[in-house]
Amino acid sequence: MGLSASKRVQKSLHASPEFISACAAAYADCLSLSQHAFPGVKPYQLVSAAEHLHTTLSQSLRLISQWVPRSPDRSQVHRALDTVLSRRSVREEEVTLDEAEFKEFAVEVFADAVVSGAGMEVLKKVPRGVALIAGIGVVVGSAKEAVVAAIGMYAFGLTTSIYLGLNNG
Repeated sequence: MGLSASKRVQKSLHASPEFISACAAAYADCLSLSQHAFPGVKPYQLVSAAEHLHTTLSQSLRLISQWVPRSPDRSQVHRALDTVLSRRSVREEEVTLDEAEFKEFAVEVFADAVVSGAGMEVLKKVPRGVALIAGIGVVVGSAKEAVVAAIGMYAFGLTTSIYLGLNNG
């Protein structure tokens, strides 16, 4: 299938004008709230920035509205920040994110949230479908091999459908 699910979502977010615009607005909002006291966004501002982005993006980006029902939690925010900071060549004592790093942070946190949401959807739908197919197989009296093959095709079709839907912003 090519790209991993996370890379597929990241590529879609990078290409989305709505996402780029929302990131610029959230970055400017963070600077304004701190009264431009810092040269960028401080880590303590990132949870509220992610909430602001979620509110904005869930209204304009189907990828977010479909797969991210709630704004990213603190652990997702911290994981995304750690990922962005790990790409720096020099470690700074006073951490602030410039606009490009803030956008990368947003891509990381929302790609993780989308992939997590899609994974949860698979975990909800596969057992239901398997139970339905197995139930029908028992009622109809189908051979065990046919039921197993139908379950396999269902699970493969469902995961492929969700995977292919991850690039539709």
